[in-house]
Amino acid sequence: MIRTQVQLSEDSMRALKRLATQRGTSIAALVREAVEELVASRRVASADDLRARAIAAVGRFRSGIGDLSERHDEEFAEAAGR
Repeated sequence: MIRTQVQLSEDSMRALKRLATQRGTSIAALVREAVEELVASRRVASADDLRARAIAAVGRFRSGIGDLSERHDEEFAEAAGR
């Protein structure tokens, strides 16, 4: 682990102390947990992951429009309100 310093407001520190006591854990453990949750929620998919998701979606949906591949520009313009 890497040691770091963080400055917190007095209110945040009081709240962390209360929560740590309630959970029977350390303030450091709570901070690590919060940072991990934040990082996980903001994680951006790699280009390879996005490509794999796009390839997996190919052919999975049906428009119901038989000639969509021939008229895709017109259909898009209509859907976009142009």
